Amino acid sequence: MSDILFHYYRVNPTTWFYLSSLLSLSLFFKFNRIWSVRNLDLLGLVLLAPGLLAVEYGGYKANTAVQQLGFVWIFMVSGAFLVRMLFDSLMVRRPMLEPNLSVGGLVFLGASLLLFLLANVINTRPQRDDLAGAVAATRLEAGKANVDADQLTRLGPGYPLLFLLPQISTQRIFSPDADVSDSLDVRERNDRRLHEITARMMAILSQLSIVAGMILIGWWHFENIRLGIAAAVLYLLLPYTALMTGRVDHALPGALIIWAVATYRQPLIAGALIGLAIGTIYYPVFLLPLWCGFYWERGVRRFVAGVGLSLLLLIFGLWLTSPDAAVFIGQLRQMFGWVFPNEVSLEGFWSLPANDAVFRLPVLAAFIAMIATLAIWPVPKNLGTLLSCTAAVLLGSQFWKAHNGGLFMAWFLPVLLLVIFRPNLENRVALLVLDAEWFPKRRQPGSALADKTA
Repeated sequence: MSDILFHYYRVNPTTWFYLSSLLSLSLFFKFNRIWSVRNLDLLGLVLLAPGLLAVEYGGYKANTAVQQLGFVWIFMVSGAFLVRMLFDSLMVRRPMLEPNLSVGGLVFLGASLLLFLLANVINTRPQRDDLAGAVAATRLEAGKANVDADQLTRLGPGYPLLFLLPQISTQRIFSPDADVSDSLDVRERNDRRLHEITARMMAILSQLSIVAGMILIGWWHFENIRLGIAAAVLYLLLPYTALMTGRVDHALPGALIIWAVATYRQPLIAGALIGLAIGTIYYPVFLLPLWCGFYWERGVRRFVAGVGLSLLLLIFGLWLTSPDAAVFIGQLRQMFGWVFPNEVSLEGFWSLPANDAVFRLPVLAAFIAMIATLAIWPVPKNLGTLLSCTAAVLLGSQFWKAHNGGLFMAWFLPVLLLVIFRPNLENRVALLVLDAEWFPKRRQPGSALADKTA
């Protein structure tokens, strides 16, 4: 950016936390309704950033006490949002609390933020810690290690090819490490460049998809494009987005889930997108009971078919890229997470010395009980319930995730922001908005009332 803007210097994440928090409060805080739920939600979003900064500071200084405090802080705020999402369906009265800026101002601000964030992705070079997962996955792919065991326990469940991409952290509090190009051989340097370009393109497309999907949901399903634009601008303002703009494993599942919500009236397409999200990072598999419960009265077979087709397509891709059957089976285990919880290599909160890994098991049991409850309650589920419970499930998965659980906020933040801004959606139930056939028919002129209801 310094080549385009004279004497431009990237804003430090800590400074951006203060600036973005003040700007978010000025744009979305309702000063005439101090104790509104919207204001409390906004304060909760702002409070996520100190935990992120503490985790990065503790990791850089090798200070486990500070890192522990950061994770605990994130889990406390995330736990408050989890309760908020579970009780969102009980909030029948939802007054229209629009932002304090016009649509034109929001569009200009959002476009400017998006431009700067994507420019950071293009200009950032992955550092040593960003390349750790990609280097390990590349060596495993080349047969230099045990693909069947090491890759799953070390990197966690997810699509194996996704782990070949570097984890580009676009903002850093501290000075970056020295470039590691000289320590790599020619083949690894070429692979690194290819993976860097691929990661940048996928990160940019994923972030654009998240923003576009949020705006589309506001225009199409909320019938108020201003709400969709406001939610997208707040997403771009959050310090987390500036820190993790280039993380494909964060943004890609979030984009797929947002577009599944946007296409919820076409169960086959929504199922295909949820299936892709499951294949890429595994954890959205826990959304299946909730989404099947939403489509149970109509559309569940189409939704399940879409999920199955996407997973089969991803499996076929693994088969084409696997040199032999042993590697293919190992990649399948990686994709579907075929490992016991006690066999996973812990990273993040559960790896800290003060935490006993055995306590992950009751947390996991409570999470399974929650998703089982959400599958059957409430009945019938409407679009508002689907949004809030989807955010709750993705939030809940952070508490027991073995690899840096709590930091993958792009999975749930776009949906959570839509819940914060959404109007009353009680009439958006599957029986009213879906066609009985597999492929929706063209609406007749006399069905205007049905369209209005949907």
